[in-house]
Amino acid sequence: MTPFVLALCQGLFGVPELSSPAGFEVATKRALKDTQLLVDKTCHSPPGAATVEYFDQLSDGLCKVADLADFVKVAHPDPLFREAAEKTCIEIGTVVEKLNTNVELSTSLKDLLNSPDILNQLDHDTRRVAELFMFDFEISGIHLEEKLRKEAVALHVKLLDLNNEFLMGSHLPNRIAKSAIPEHLHLHFAKEGSFIQIGGLHADSPDDLLREIAYRIFLYPNGQMLDCLEELLKCRNKLAKLVGYESYAHRALKGTMAKSPKAVMDFLELLTDKLKDKTAKDFKMMTDMKKKLNPRNSELMAWDHPYFSAVLRAERFNIEPSLYSPYFSLGACMEGLNNLFSQLFGVSLMSDQPSAGEVWSEDVRKLAVVHETEGLLGYIYCDFFHRTDKPHQDCHFTIRGGRRCQATGDYQLPVVVLMLSLPHPTKSAPTLLTPGMMENLFHEMGHAMHSMLGRTRYQHVTGTRCATDFAEVPSILMEYFANDYRVVSQFARHYQTGQSLPQSMVARLCESKKVCGAADIQLQVFYAALDQVYHGEPQNRSTTELLKDKQHQFYGLPYTPSTAWQLRFSHLIGYGAKYYSYLMSRAVASMVWKQCFLKDPLNRDMGERYRREMLAHGGAKEPMLMVEGMLQRRPTMEELVDALVSDLNPNFETFIMDSES
Repeated sequence: MTPFVLALCQGLFGVPELSSPAGFEVATKRALKDTQLLVDKTCHSPPGAATVEYFDQLSDGLCKVADLADFVKVAHPDPLFREAAEKTCIEIGTVVEKLNTNVELSTSLKDLLNSPDILNQLDHDTRRVAELFMFDFEISGIHLEEKLRKEAVALHVKLLDLNNEFLMGSHLPNRIAKSAIPEHLHLHFAKEGSFIQIGGLHADSPDDLLREIAYRIFLYPNGQMLDCLEELLKCRNKLAKLVGYESYAHRALKGTMAKSPKAVMDFLELLTDKLKDKTAKDFKMMTDMKKKLNPRNSELMAWDHPYFSAVLRAERFNIEPSLYSPYFSLGACMEGLNNLFSQLFGVSLMSDQPSAGEVWSEDVRKLAVVHETEGLLGYIYCDFFHRTDKPHQDCHFTIRGGRRCQATGDYQLPVVVLMLSLPHPTKSAPTLLTPGMMENLFHEMGHAMHSMLGRTRYQHVTGTRCATDFAEVPSILMEYFANDYRVVSQFARHYQTGQSLPQSMVARLCESKKVCGAADIQLQVFYAALDQVYHGEPQNRSTTELLKDKQHQFYGLPYTPSTAWQLRFSHLIGYGAKYYSYLMSRAVASMVWKQCFLKDPLNRDMGERYRREMLAHGGAKEPMLMVEGMLQRRPTMEELVDALVSDLNPNFETFIMDSES
C-alpha cells in the first residue's frame, strides 16, 4: 500500500458530496455557479493568455462533474445514483449548448485570435487550445447572423433527439411469428406470445439455417428507423453546410490525421486494392470449408463470414482458450503490465486503499501510478469484474483530466476508470483470462497510460482528448506488446505449476489471428466507406441503395435483399464520418511497433521517446506531427496501408517451431 490518497472522504472518487445520489444536485449547482462567475470574468477581461486559462477552467469545472456523471450513469449498481447522474448529464449538457452559443463569450476568444500582436506572444499549446475552443463555437454556428444561428441551435437540438432515437432503435430486437420459423430452431430465440424475438445475428452458430434466419430477420428493415436515419443524415449535412463546411464529413475530419474525406477514401481504396488477392484467397477458403460442411448450399453469404473464419482458425491452429487461460491469471497479467511500464517508462502501478464510499463496488481496485523520479502521476480505478446491469463492453473513462493550475503551479492529477467484464475468482482458482481478455486488458491499459503519462497544461486536451484517428494508437500499440513472446514470457505462468507459457503456443496464437485477416479488414473497410458516403455530399439515393453499392464495391459477399444492416450500425452516432479511425490508428501503431519496438520491446530509450513524442501531448499537438516525431519522418498513405497488409504475412518461424514441437 502507498501513502498516496485522494482524500479521507465518504464520497465517490473522493468527492465528499457524492456520498449519496442527492450529492449530484449539490455538485451540479456548485459547478454551474462557478461557471457563471468564470463566464463573467472571461467576458470582462482583456484578451490574452489568461483568456485561454479561463476557458480551460470553465471546461474543467463542467467536465469534472459531467465526466464523472457519464460514468456513474452506466456503471453504478444503485439505480438512484444512475438516475441522479443521468439528470446531471442532461443539465450540464444544456449549459454547454448555451455556452457554445454565447456570443459575448465567443467574442472574447475571437478578439484574442484576431489580434496578431497578442497571438504572437502565446506559446504553441495556448494558441492551439484557443483555436480548438473557437472550433467548438463555430460548429454551433456562433459566427452566423441571429436567424441562421437560431436555425443551427434548432438543428443541434433535433439531432440530439434523432441520435438518441437511432441509438435506442439499433439495439432493439425484431420479432416474427413462431409459425414462420422451423420449430426445432425456436429454442435459440426469446419467445413473446405467438412471436419469436430475434435480438442478434447468432454469427457463431454452426447451424447454417439458424445464422441465415437470424441475419434476415434481425436486419429486416424497419420503416420508422429508415426514416430516422435519413432525417439524421440530412440534419447533419444541413448543419455542416450552415456553419461553412462542404459536408458533415469535412466538418468531422477537421483536425484529424486524415484531414479530409478524400484522404480517407484514398486510404480505403488503396487498402482494398492491396488486400485484393489476400481477400479473394480468404473468401475461397471459407467457400471451400462451407462446401465441405454443407455441399447442398455452398454459396458463401454475409452471415457465414464470422463462423467459417473461426472454423478455419480452429482447424489450422487449435487455439482453444481454455489451454491458455491457466497461464493468464489476472494477477500475473497485472504484474506483466507493471513490469512493462517500469521498463519502458520508469512507472509503477501501486495498490492504493480507497476510503469508505470512494468506490461503487467492493471489488473495484484503485491503483496509484507512480514515476520513479516524478512521483505520483494519477489514479486508475479498475472495475474489472462482471456485475449484473454493468455494460459488457470493455472501456476507458476519463473522470478527471490533468491540467496545470496557473494560480498555484500544482498539477491536477488525472483520474480514469478501466471497465472490463472478467469472471470472478473461485475457491479453487484465481480469475483466469482468455487470450482475448488479456489482449483487451492491455488495450484498455494503453488508453489509461495515455491519460497518466500526458502532462498537458490544459485540461481541454488532456490524455485521450485528441483526434479520434489518433486516440486508438496507444491502445492498439499495447496489443502488439501483448502478442510478443519477449513481453508475454515475463508474466505468463501456469497458476498451479508455475510453468512458463511455451513460445510455440504464443506463436500459434499470433498466426491464428492472420487466418482470414484480409477478409476481416475488408469488412471494416466496407463499413468505413459506407460511413463516408453517408456523411458526404447527399446522393438522392436511399441508405439501403448506398449500402448495396458500397457492399459490392468494398466487400465482395452479396447483399441480401430485404435487409438493412445500416440500421444496426450504432457507430454512426459516436463515430459519424470517423469509423475509418480504427484502421488508420492500427496502421500507425503497426509502423511504430515495427520501426521502434520490434527489435527490443523493452527498450527504455524508445519508451521515453514514445512518451515524449506521442503520449505527453494529449490533443495539444497536431496528431500527424506526433507520429512524425516518433517515426522521425511523415508516413505516406502507401506506407500506412503497407503496414496493415504486412501484418497479415505469415511468420515462417512459427511453422518451424510447430514442426519441432
